[in-house]
Amino acid sequence: MTRQVTTLLFLLAINLCAALAVIQAKNESRGLQGDLQVLRVEHDLLKTEWAQLQLEESAWANPDRVARTARERLNMMTPRSFTALGVRE
Repeated sequence: MTRQVTTLLFLLAINLCAALAVIQAKNESRGLQGDLQVLRVEHDLLKTEWAQLQLEESAWANPDRVARTARERLNMMTPRSFTALGVRE
């Protein structure tokens, strides 16, 4: 009968270890789920910021705005054509 008791205790210990492993895995899964949620929120914020930056870039790179800035701030002017200067191509 001692062999049966030993086997029973061994199986009980293995069962206990398996239960603890399941608890640990479930706890780690919950922690990773929380991390994933935080990363998704951060991803959405970065995506929104990227869209805003693209809009801003398109506004700054608008050809009309660039030409106006060149005229007003840098005193640049549109060149005359070569024919008006008497130069032949």
